[in-house]
Amino acid sequence: MTDFKDRERAEEAKFAMDEETAFKIAARRNRLLGEWAAAEMKLTAEETEAYKKAVVQADFEEAGDEDVIRKLLGDLTAAGTNISEADIRAKLEEMAIEAKRQYMSQS
Repeated sequence: MTDFKDRERAEEAKFAMDEETAFKIAARRNRLLGEWAAAEMKLTAEETEAYKKAVVQADFEEAGDEDVIRKLLGDLTAAGTNISEADIRAKLEEMAIEAKRQYMSQS
């Protein structure tokens, strides 16, 4: 019985660690996306820092990436850039890979 409880606790701990890692990678990805979008909109350094935080915050609105994509698309369109939703989705994938690479090299 003790072995079963130990295994159960280990699985719960692993699940919690995996969730935390996924959260950190997603937040890093969103900061990278915010930095990219800020450069496309030609924001100042101060505005870029604030914008990166706003993109991270946007991810808390709903599950999945649609809230972030919607924010970026709206902001980039309002700024007069010629960036499409497909461009944003491609950049999201690119930044997800980069965020994971950065996270793994940091650990």
